[in-house]
Amino acid sequence: MDGSATIMWNIFFGSMALGYFIYGRRQQRGIPLLSGAGLFLLPYLVSHTLLMIIIGMILMALPFFIKH
Repeated sequence: MDGSATIMWNIFFGSMALGYFIYGRRQQRGIPLLSGAGLFLLPYLVSHTLLMIIIGMILMALPFFIKH
């Protein structure tokens, strides 16, 4: 994918990370908090766009499958 698609996914995952992080902190829930932190770090650690999308979707789905 080109650079504009990567930037779009970075913005999407960054905004989702903010929501998960704030929710996890306010509700004192560890899994959403860690998912949000992981989504914040994702664009810095993974440079391949398709791999970033797959990992990001897994991190976003994690709080729905693991109840803490």
